[in-house]
Amino acid sequence: MANRDVRLALWSGNNFSVRRILLRRGGVAIRDLGAFRFNNALSSFRLRNVAQSSQVTLVLFSQINFQGSFRVFRGSQNVANLSNFNFNNVTSSLVLVGRNLTNAEISQIQSSGRPPQDVLIIRQ
Repeated sequence: MANRDVRLALWSGNNFSVRRILLRRGGVAIRDLGAFRFNNALSSFRLRNVAQSSQVTLVLFSQINFQGSFRVFRGSQNVANLSNFNFNNVTSSLVLVGRNLTNAEISQIQSSGRPPQDVLIIRQ
């Protein structure tokens, strides 16, 4: 199962600082980051798949329930400042999977409000 090898660390400050939330498995969809008291607080993150570095997708949405504007990050990477993507302190929901989601799959998530079937859904 590809989701087993996915890691995501979210920080409320730039340059991987201040408050941190760690997700040690992929296959997670968070409908409302308010569940972690992290709504509109994300400023930096580290994303990786420890087995296959290219096989991971993180989609950040500006509104709860996978709505609003979004940013897509594919492949293992460190983003020290989401201001560089015009998305600092904007994220309200996210989808994380251990494979590369297509643009069509992301559009389907946004239009239906439903993440892929093989993920754990966290609600507030």
